[in-house]
Amino acid sequence: MNIKDFMESAAFQRESIDLAERELSGSVDLSRTAEIKIDHDTYLEAENRGMTLSELLETSEYDPTPNGAPLDAFERQLALAGIRLGGKNPTTVEQMYQKAAALMPEFIMREIKKGQSMRPELNSLIANSTTVANNRYTPFYIDTDSGSNLSLRPIGDGAEIPQLVVTEQNHAINVPEYGLGLKASYKALRYRTTAQFRVLLWYIGFKLQTDKIGLIADCIINGDGNSNAATTVNVASSGTLTYDDLITLWSQFDPFEMNGIICHVDNLKTVLTLDEFKDPLAGYRFQEKGELFSPLGATLVRCDSIATDLVIGLDSRFAVEEVITQPLMVEYDKIIEQRFEEAVISESVAYAKVLKEASVVLDTVFA
Repeated sequence: MNIKDFMESAAFQRESIDLAERELSGSVDLSRTAEIKIDHDTYLEAENRGMTLSELLETSEYDPTPNGAPLDAFERQLALAGIRLGGKNPTTVEQMYQKAAALMPEFIMREIKKGQSMRPELNSLIANSTTVANNRYTPFYIDTDSGSNLSLRPIGDGAEIPQLVVTEQNHAINVPEYGLGLKASYKALRYRTTAQFRVLLWYIGFKLQTDKIGLIADCIINGDGNSNAATTVNVASSGTLTYDDLITLWSQFDPFEMNGIICHVDNLKTVLTLDEFKDPLAGYRFQEKGELFSPLGATLVRCDSIATDLVIGLDSRFAVEEVITQPLMVEYDKIIEQRFEEAVISESVAYAKVLKEASVVLDTVFA
């Protein structure tokens, strides 16, 4: 979903409704919300429990949201403070600090996550996302060698039963921390509306997801440090990319299925203009909404951090897993104190191979 589609979506329209007006109209019960005081200690409690502030507020001891409620627990806090995120007169950043400064870090977190949701392609590329407690992670090693005779067949008396051998890889992977400093002075933001500020936060989330797609591509191409770089096949004629070359890439996926293609925009443009893919309906969708079609049943994903001579094919169900040791965080204490220029947005994430054979690289330029 692109930014235009997101802004036209029901989710965005729902949030753009004036929260305070809905509260004043009597549609939201804020009696329990008013009993909660949010400060540094509330964020610290959420952190110690492995939650976001929004998740903490939804617990039974705080302010859980009943079924069918128009606002969640955090939105009710915004409504109680009279903070408007949209409509004719959205609240400014300075006004939000005056009304409820402690809500600002969670507001920032939630809007960054909305920006991340604007690149849904990332979730379509990973087999699984796992949160672990250690910044060293050892992936599985699954022996898929044809010599292991893993196949469905009758087993006679005394016959050897086929086995799938699962061990650990030889080398653990590091899960590094990635940080982004929000280098903006309070003076630059104070008179901006929260509606303006949230667009900046969307971009931050959008960019974070874009960079993660690059990390996935690098893991597929070069492996995760366990001698499991993807197998590379060549095009028929160096310097070209044809329909037959894509068929060659597709044919490598047995018993897997090539349901994803990641490539640089230069190769993306080549694929989009191949005669074999000039389906009038697909062309209409691309011209009307910018939707990419699915050649050979594979979803196209643009990643300009990939070398222009490589095209990645993968079965996203089995190729790569995401490993997280620290979910997305913002330095809530500095945000509450209006020290934006010192605040860091961080996340610890890495990617590991699940099955090496579930991804293949097509090289379009070779000696």
